[in-house]
Amino acid sequence: MRRVVITGAGTINPIGRDVPSTLNAMQKGHCGIGPLDIRDADRLQIRIGGQVHGYDETAHFNRQQTALYDRFTQFTLLAAREALGQAGLTFNGDLADKSGVILGTSGGGLNTQDENYRAVYEDGKNRVHPFIVPKLMNNAAVSQVSMEWNLRGPSFTVATACASSNHAMGQAFNMVRCGMATVMITGGSESMLCFGGIKAWEGLRVMSKDACRPFSATRNGMVQGEGAGVFVFEDMAHAKARGAEILCEVVGFAMSSDASDIVMPSKQGAARAIAGAVADAKVPMESVGYINAHGTGTAANDKTECAAVADVFGAHADQLMISSTKSMHGHLIGGTGAVELLACIMALRDGVIAPTIGYEEPDPECALDVVPNVARDAKVLVALSNAFAFGGLNAVLALRAV
Repeated sequence: MRRVVITGAGTINPIGRDVPSTLNAMQKGHCGIGPLDIRDADRLQIRIGGQVHGYDETAHFNRQQTALYDRFTQFTLLAAREALGQAGLTFNGDLADKSGVILGTSGGGLNTQDENYRAVYEDGKNRVHPFIVPKLMNNAAVSQVSMEWNLRGPSFTVATACASSNHAMGQAFNMVRCGMATVMITGGSESMLCFGGIKAWEGLRVMSKDACRPFSATRNGMVQGEGAGVFVFEDMAHAKARGAEILCEVVGFAMSSDASDIVMPSKQGAARAIAGAVADAKVPMESVGYINAHGTGTAANDKTECAAVADVFGAHADQLMISSTKSMHGHLIGGTGAVELLACIMALRDGVIAPTIGYEEPDPECALDVVPNVARDAKVLVALSNAFAFGGLNAVLALRAV
Protein backbone atom coordinates (compact mmCIF):
# COMPACT_ATOMS: atom_id res chain seq x y z
CA MET A 1 0.00 0.00 0.00
CA ARG A 2 1.30 3.43 -0.94
CA ARG A 3 1.55 6.32 1.49
CA VAL A 4 -0.51 9.39 0.61
CA VAL A 5 0.39 13.01 1.29
CA ILE A 6 -1.18 16.41 0.70
CA THR A 7 0.97 18.67 -1.47
CA GLY A 8 -1.46 21.48 -2.24
CA ALA A 9 -4.42 23.24 -0.64
CA GLY A 10 -6.81 25.92 -1.82
CA THR A 11 -9.99 27.54 -0.58
CA ILE A 12 -12.51 30.33 -0.82
CA ASN A 13 -14.99 30.60 2.03
CA PRO A 14 -16.70 33.14 4.32
CA ILE A 15 -13.57 33.78 6.42
CA GLY A 16 -10.92 33.77 3.69
CA ARG A 17 -10.35 34.02 -0.07
CA ASP A 18 -7.32 31.71 0.14
CA VAL A 19 -5.58 29.37 2.56
CA PRO A 20 -3.34 31.92 4.36
CA SER A 21 -6.22 34.30 5.06
CA THR A 22 -8.43 31.41 6.18
CA LEU A 23 -5.84 30.06 8.62
CA ASN A 24 -5.25 33.56 9.95
CA ALA A 25 -9.00 33.96 10.53
CA MET A 26 -9.17 30.59 12.27
CA GLN A 27 -6.29 31.55 14.54
CA LYS A 28 -8.00 34.83 15.44
CA GLY A 29 -11.43 33.28 15.86
CA HIS A 30 -12.92 35.53 13.20
CA CYS A 31 -16.62 35.09 12.50
CA GLY A 32 -17.72 35.14 8.86
CA ILE A 33 -21.41 34.74 9.65
CA GLY A 34 -23.64 37.77 9.11
CA PRO A 35 -26.71 39.14 7.33
CA LEU A 36 -27.48 37.49 3.99
CA ASP A 37 -27.25 39.62 0.86
CA ILE A 38 -29.55 37.64 -1.45
CA ARG A 39 -32.72 38.26 -3.40
CA ASP A 40 -35.94 38.17 -1.35
CA ALA A 41 -34.10 37.86 1.97
CA ASP A 42 -36.98 39.78 3.56
CA ARG A 43 -39.26 36.81 2.83
CA LEU A 44 -37.06 34.47 4.87
CA GLN A 45 -37.23 33.66 8.56
CA ILE A 46 -33.51 32.86 8.55
CA ARG A 47 -31.57 35.87 7.33
CA ILE A 48 -28.00 35.06 8.34
CA GLY A 49 -25.36 32.87 6.77
CA GLY A 50 -21.69 32.36 6.08
CA GLN A 51 -21.66 34.17 2.75
CA VAL A 52 -18.65 35.03 0.57
CA HIS A 53 -19.48 38.73 0.55
CA GLY A 54 -18.25 41.01 -2.20
CA TYR A 55 -17.49 38.15 -4.57
CA ASP A 56 -17.28 39.36 -8.20
CA GLU A 57 -17.32 36.52 -10.72
CA THR A 58 -16.18 38.84 -13.53
CA ALA A 59 -12.87 39.37 -11.73
CA HIS A 60 -12.04 35.68 -12.21
CA PHE A 61 -13.98 34.42 -15.24
CA ASN A 62 -14.94 35.75 -18.66
CA ARG A 63 -18.48 36.03 -19.97
CA GLN A 64 -18.41 32.66 -21.73
CA GLN A 65 -17.19 30.96 -18.54
CA THR A 66 -19.79 32.55 -16.27
CA ALA A 67 -22.48 31.28 -18.64
CA LEU A 68 -21.18 27.76 -17.93
CA TYR A 69 -20.12 27.97 -14.28
CA ASP A 70 -22.56 28.00 -11.39
CA ARG A 71 -21.26 29.70 -8.26
CA PHE A 72 -20.30 26.35 -6.70
CA THR A 73 -18.19 25.51 -9.77
CA GLN A 74 -16.54 28.92 -9.71
CA PHE A 75 -15.57 28.43 -6.07
CA THR A 76 -14.16 25.00 -6.91
CA LEU A 77 -12.03 26.30 -9.77
CA LEU A 78 -10.62 29.14 -7.66
CA ALA A 79 -9.69 26.76 -4.84
CA ALA A 80 -8.20 24.29 -7.34
CA ARG A 81 -6.05 27.03 -8.87
CA GLU A 82 -4.54 27.77 -5.47
CA ALA A 83 -4.04 24.11 -4.59
CA LEU A 84 -2.44 23.16 -7.89
CA GLY A 85 -0.36 26.31 -7.90
CA GLN A 86 1.09 25.30 -4.55
CA ALA A 87 1.64 21.70 -5.65
CA GLY A 88 3.45 22.81 -8.80
CA LEU A 89 2.16 19.96 -10.93
CA THR A 90 1.68 19.78 -14.70
CA PHE A 91 -0.39 16.91 -16.07
CA ASN A 92 0.81 15.34 -19.30
CA GLY A 93 1.33 11.81 -20.58
CA ASP A 94 1.18 9.01 -18.03
CA LEU A 95 0.68 11.39 -15.10
CA ALA A 96 -2.44 12.84 -16.72
CA ASP A 97 -3.80 9.34 -17.25
CA LYS A 98 -3.06 8.41 -13.62
CA SER A 99 -4.55 11.56 -12.06
CA GLY A 100 -8.20 12.41 -11.49
CA VAL A 101 -10.77 14.43 -9.59
CA ILE A 102 -13.23 13.43 -6.86
CA LEU A 103 -15.25 16.24 -5.31
CA GLY A 104 -18.19 16.45 -2.95
CA THR A 105 -21.31 18.60 -3.20
CA SER A 106 -24.87 18.30 -2.00
CA GLY A 107 -26.81 21.02 -3.82
CA GLY A 108 -24.62 21.31 -6.89
CA GLY A 109 -25.86 24.12 -9.14
CA LEU A 110 -28.67 25.17 -6.82
CA ASN A 111 -28.20 28.87 -7.62
CA THR A 112 -28.71 28.09 -11.30
CA GLN A 113 -31.82 26.05 -10.53
CA ASP A 114 -33.22 28.82 -8.36
CA GLU A 115 -32.60 31.50 -11.00
CA ASN A 116 -34.18 29.48 -13.80
CA TYR A 117 -37.23 28.41 -11.84
CA ARG A 118 -37.81 32.11 -11.23
CA ALA A 119 -37.39 32.84 -14.93
CA VAL A 120 -39.85 30.14 -16.01
CA TYR A 121 -42.46 30.20 -13.23
CA GLU A 122 -42.30 33.77 -11.94
CA ASP A 123 -41.30 35.76 -15.02
CA GLY A 124 -43.16 33.50 -17.46
CA LYS A 125 -40.25 32.93 -19.82
CA ASN A 126 -40.54 29.97 -22.18
CA ARG A 127 -36.83 29.53 -22.93
CA VAL A 128 -33.71 29.15 -20.82
CA HIS A 129 -30.02 29.21 -21.71
CA PRO A 130 -28.97 26.10 -23.66
CA PHE A 131 -26.24 25.26 -21.13
CA ILE A 132 -28.40 25.26 -18.00
CA VAL A 133 -28.15 21.47 -17.59
CA PRO A 134 -24.31 21.30 -17.74
CA LYS A 135 -24.22 24.33 -15.45
CA LEU A 136 -26.43 22.92 -12.70
CA MET A 137 -25.44 19.23 -12.74
CA ASN A 138 -23.63 18.01 -9.63
CA ASN A 139 -20.62 16.80 -11.61
CA ALA A 140 -20.10 20.18 -13.30
CA ALA A 141 -17.25 21.19 -10.98
CA VAL A 142 -15.46 17.85 -11.41
CA SER A 143 -15.73 18.06 -15.17
CA GLN A 144 -14.51 21.65 -15.36
CA VAL A 145 -11.49 20.90 -13.12
CA SER A 146 -10.59 17.83 -15.16
CA MET A 147 -10.73 19.83 -18.40
CA GLU A 148 -8.77 22.82 -17.13
CA TRP A 149 -5.88 20.69 -15.84
CA ASN A 150 -5.98 17.76 -18.29
CA LEU A 151 -6.82 15.18 -15.65
CA ARG A 152 -7.75 12.00 -17.50
CA GLY A 153 -7.93 9.49 -14.64
CA PRO A 154 -10.81 8.50 -12.30
CA SER A 155 -13.18 11.44 -11.89
CA PHE A 156 -16.63 11.68 -10.30
CA THR A 157 -18.80 13.54 -7.81
CA VAL A 158 -19.93 12.32 -4.40
CA ALA A 159 -23.22 13.56 -2.95
CA THR A 160 -23.83 12.44 0.64
CA ALA A 161 -25.24 15.65 2.10
CA CYS A 162 -23.01 17.01 4.87
CA ALA A 163 -20.42 14.24 4.50
CA SER A 164 -19.89 14.71 0.76
CA SER A 165 -16.41 16.23 0.99
CA ASN A 166 -15.12 13.65 3.46
CA HIS A 167 -16.49 10.80 1.39
CA ALA A 168 -14.88 12.31 -1.71
CA MET A 169 -11.51 12.78 -0.01
CA GLY A 170 -11.68 9.29 1.45
CA GLN A 171 -12.21 7.80 -2.00
CA ALA A 172 -9.36 9.88 -3.41
CA PHE A 173 -7.12 8.70 -0.58
CA ASN A 174 -7.94 5.06 -1.26
CA MET A 175 -7.33 5.42 -4.99
CA VAL A 176 -3.84 6.80 -4.46
CA ARG A 177 -3.11 4.34 -1.65
CA CYS A 178 -4.02 1.29 -3.73
CA GLY A 179 -2.16 2.52 -6.82
CA MET A 180 -5.15 3.30 -9.05
CA ALA A 181 -3.96 6.91 -9.23
CA THR A 182 -0.75 8.85 -8.62
CA VAL A 183 -2.42 12.20 -7.92
CA MET A 184 -6.04 13.01 -7.06
CA ILE A 185 -7.59 16.47 -6.85
CA THR A 186 -10.22 16.29 -4.15
CA GLY A 187 -12.34 18.24 -1.68
CA GLY A 188 -15.74 19.83 -2.09
CA SER A 189 -17.79 22.91 -2.83
CA GLU A 190 -21.23 24.30 -2.06
CA SER A 191 -23.31 27.40 -2.67
CA MET A 192 -26.87 27.01 -1.45
CA LEU A 193 -27.35 30.54 -0.12
CA CYS A 194 -30.22 31.48 -2.38
CA PHE A 195 -33.89 32.00 -1.58
CA GLY A 196 -34.94 28.47 -2.51
CA GLY A 197 -32.02 26.92 -0.66
CA ILE A 198 -32.62 28.75 2.60
CA LYS A 199 -36.40 28.37 2.41
CA ALA A 200 -36.07 24.59 2.10
CA TRP A 201 -33.76 24.38 5.11
CA GLU A 202 -36.12 26.55 7.15
CA GLY A 203 -38.63 23.73 6.97
CA LEU A 204 -36.33 21.45 8.98
CA ARG A 205 -36.41 23.86 11.95
CA VAL A 206 -32.75 23.30 12.72
CA MET A 207 -31.49 26.77 11.76
CA SER A 208 -30.35 29.53 14.10
CA LYS A 209 -31.52 33.09 13.59
CA ASP A 210 -28.53 34.67 15.31
CA ALA A 211 -25.31 32.60 15.52
CA CYS A 212 -23.70 29.17 15.43
CA ARG A 213 -22.65 28.13 18.96
CA PRO A 214 -21.53 24.49 18.85
CA PHE A 215 -21.33 22.63 22.17
CA SER A 216 -22.57 25.65 24.16
CA ALA A 217 -25.64 25.13 26.32
CA THR A 218 -27.13 28.23 24.66
CA ARG A 219 -26.86 26.87 21.10
CA ASN A 220 -30.02 27.06 19.02
CA GLY A 221 -29.18 25.61 15.62
CA MET A 222 -26.91 25.56 12.61
CA VAL A 223 -26.03 28.32 10.18
CA GLN A 224 -25.45 27.66 6.48
CA GLY A 225 -22.32 28.78 4.68
CA GLU A 226 -20.82 28.55 1.21
CA GLY A 227 -17.40 28.03 -0.33
CA ALA A 228 -14.91 25.41 -1.41
CA GLY A 229 -11.82 23.54 -0.28
CA VAL A 230 -9.62 21.64 -2.74
CA PHE A 231 -6.52 19.52 -2.06
CA VAL A 232 -3.85 17.64 -3.97
CA PHE A 233 -3.52 14.08 -2.67
CA GLU A 234 -0.33 12.52 -3.99
CA ASP A 235 1.64 9.32 -3.75
CA MET A 236 4.39 10.08 -1.22
CA ALA A 237 7.17 8.53 -3.29
CA HIS A 238 6.14 10.62 -6.30
CA ALA A 239 5.99 13.79 -4.20
CA LYS A 240 9.41 13.21 -2.66
CA ALA A 241 10.96 12.35 -6.03
CA ARG A 242 9.97 15.74 -7.41
CA GLY A 243 10.90 17.63 -4.24
CA ALA A 244 7.36 18.74 -3.39
CA GLU A 245 6.48 20.43 -0.11
CA ILE A 246 4.40 18.03 1.97
CA LEU A 247 1.69 19.57 4.15
CA CYS A 248 0.78 16.38 6.02
CA GLU A 249 0.09 12.70 5.47
CA VAL A 250 -3.37 11.17 5.07
CA VAL A 251 -3.22 7.93 7.05
CA GLY A 252 -6.75 6.67 7.60
CA PHE A 253 -10.35 6.77 6.47
CA ALA A 254 -13.55 5.05 7.53
CA MET A 255 -17.24 5.20 6.65
CA SER A 256 -20.37 3.93 8.31
CA SER A 257 -24.13 4.10 7.97
CA ASP A 258 -26.42 4.58 10.96
CA ALA A 259 -29.18 2.66 9.16
CA SER A 260 -31.66 4.13 11.63
CA ASP A 261 -33.13 7.58 10.88
CA ILE A 262 -33.09 10.07 8.01
CA VAL A 263 -32.29 13.10 10.22
CA MET A 264 -31.47 11.99 13.78
CA PRO A 265 -27.80 11.01 14.29
CA SER A 266 -26.70 7.77 15.92
CA LYS A 267 -23.93 7.57 18.50
CA GLN A 268 -23.09 4.03 17.41
CA GLY A 269 -22.76 4.96 13.74
CA ALA A 270 -20.53 7.94 14.47
CA ALA A 271 -18.40 5.91 16.88
CA ARG A 272 -17.83 3.16 14.32
CA ALA A 273 -16.59 5.69 11.77
CA ILE A 274 -14.26 7.38 14.26
CA ALA A 275 -12.85 4.10 15.56
CA GLY A 276 -12.53 2.80 12.01
CA ALA A 277 -10.45 5.77 10.88
CA VAL A 278 -8.04 5.34 13.79
CA ALA A 279 -7.76 1.62 13.12
CA ASP A 280 -7.20 2.19 9.42
CA ALA A 281 -4.45 4.69 10.26
CA LYS A 282 -2.76 2.05 12.44
CA VAL A 283 -1.93 4.58 15.14
CA PRO A 284 -2.49 4.34 18.91
CA MET A 285 -5.64 6.01 20.21
CA GLU A 286 -3.43 8.12 22.48
CA SER A 287 -1.64 9.64 19.49
CA VAL A 288 -4.79 11.51 18.40
CA GLY A 289 -4.55 15.02 19.75
CA TYR A 290 -7.18 17.00 17.86
CA ILE A 291 -10.57 16.36 16.28
CA ASN A 292 -12.23 18.82 13.98
CA ALA A 293 -15.79 18.07 14.97
CA HIS A 294 -18.84 17.98 12.77
CA GLY A 295 -20.20 20.31 15.46
CA THR A 296 -23.23 21.84 13.76
CA GLY A 297 -24.64 23.68 16.76
CA THR A 298 -27.78 21.57 16.96
CA ALA A 299 -28.54 19.84 20.24
CA ALA A 300 -28.90 16.39 18.67
CA ASN A 301 -25.65 16.51 16.70
CA ASP A 302 -23.43 18.01 19.38
CA LYS A 303 -24.37 15.69 22.22
CA THR A 304 -24.31 12.61 19.95
CA GLU A 305 -20.85 13.46 18.62
CA CYS A 306 -19.43 14.09 22.09
CA ALA A 307 -20.88 10.79 23.34
CA ALA A 308 -19.35 8.96 20.36
CA VAL A 309 -15.92 10.50 20.98
CA ALA A 310 -16.12 9.57 24.67
CA ASP A 311 -17.09 5.98 23.81
CA VAL A 312 -14.25 5.54 21.31
CA PHE A 313 -11.43 7.14 23.27
CA GLY A 314 -12.42 6.33 26.84
CA ALA A 315 -10.19 8.11 29.36
CA HIS A 316 -8.16 9.67 26.54
CA ALA A 317 -11.23 11.69 25.49
CA ASP A 318 -10.47 14.09 28.35
CA GLN A 319 -7.04 14.78 26.82
CA LEU A 320 -8.39 15.49 23.34
CA MET A 321 -9.01 18.92 21.88
CA ILE A 322 -12.19 19.03 19.79
CA SER A 323 -13.42 22.15 18.05
CA SER A 324 -15.97 23.17 15.43
CA THR A 325 -14.91 25.78 12.90
CA LYS A 326 -18.54 25.92 11.68
CA SER A 327 -18.88 28.50 14.44
CA MET A 328 -16.80 30.77 12.18
CA HIS A 329 -17.65 29.90 8.57
CA GLY A 330 -21.01 28.18 8.97
CA HIS A 331 -22.04 24.79 7.65
CA LEU A 332 -20.97 24.49 4.02
CA ILE A 333 -23.03 21.28 3.68
CA GLY A 334 -21.33 19.27 0.89
CA GLY A 335 -18.23 21.45 1.00
CA THR A 336 -17.84 21.70 4.75
CA GLY A 337 -15.42 18.83 5.38
CA ALA A 338 -13.00 20.24 2.80
CA VAL A 339 -12.75 23.67 4.42
CA GLU A 340 -12.56 22.06 7.87
CA LEU A 341 -9.62 19.90 6.79
CA LEU A 342 -7.59 23.12 6.76
CA ALA A 343 -7.97 23.33 10.53
CA CYS A 344 -6.49 19.83 10.84
CA ILE A 345 -3.55 20.77 8.62
CA MET A 346 -2.99 23.90 10.71
CA ALA A 347 -2.96 21.84 13.89
CA LEU A 348 -0.42 19.37 12.47
CA ARG A 349 1.88 21.84 10.70
CA ASP A 350 1.65 24.97 12.81
CA GLY A 351 0.66 23.61 16.20
CA VAL A 352 -2.36 25.92 16.35
CA ILE A 353 -5.80 24.61 17.31
CA ALA A 354 -8.73 26.52 15.85
CA PRO A 355 -11.28 27.51 18.51
CA THR A 356 -15.02 26.95 18.82
CA ILE A 357 -16.20 30.55 18.93
CA GLY A 358 -19.52 31.76 20.32
CA TYR A 359 -19.18 29.43 23.29
CA GLU A 360 -21.14 30.84 26.24
CA GLU A 361 -22.13 28.16 28.76
CA PRO A 362 -20.93 24.60 29.40
CA ASP A 363 -23.28 21.77 28.48
CA PRO A 364 -22.90 18.68 30.71
CA GLU A 365 -23.72 16.51 27.67
CA CYS A 366 -20.75 18.04 25.80
CA ALA A 367 -18.18 17.78 28.59
CA LEU A 368 -15.06 17.68 26.41
CA ASP A 369 -12.32 20.22 25.76
CA VAL A 370 -13.99 22.16 22.94
CA VAL A 371 -11.26 24.87 22.78
CA PRO A 372 -13.73 27.63 23.63
CA ASN A 373 -13.41 31.02 21.89
CA VAL A 374 -9.60 31.33 21.75
CA ALA A 375 -7.12 29.42 19.59
CA ARG A 376 -4.51 27.34 21.39
CA ASP A 377 -0.90 26.39 20.76
CA ALA A 378 -0.38 22.66 21.06
CA LYS A 379 1.76 19.93 19.50
CA VAL A 380 -0.39 17.44 17.59
CA LEU A 381 0.77 14.23 15.92
CA VAL A 382 -2.56 12.89 14.59
CA ALA A 383 -5.79 14.74 13.81
CA LEU A 384 -9.25 13.53 12.80
CA SER A 385 -11.89 15.28 10.72
CA ASN A 386 -15.48 14.18 11.40
CA ALA A 387 -18.46 14.42 9.07
CA PHE A 388 -21.90 13.03 9.90
CA ALA A 389 -24.65 13.56 7.33
CA PHE A 390 -28.42 13.47 7.17
CA GLY A 391 -29.37 9.96 6.22
CA GLY A 392 -26.90 8.62 8.77
CA LEU A 393 -23.90 8.62 6.44
CA ASN A 394 -20.64 9.08 8.33
CA ALA A 395 -17.08 9.69 7.08
CA VAL A 396 -13.93 10.33 9.12
CA LEU A 397 -10.42 11.12 7.90
CA ALA A 398 -7.18 10.70 9.88
CA LEU A 399 -4.10 12.81 9.17
CA ARG A 400 -0.56 12.74 10.58
CA ALA A 401 2.19 15.32 10.85
CA VAL A 402 5.30 14.80 8.72
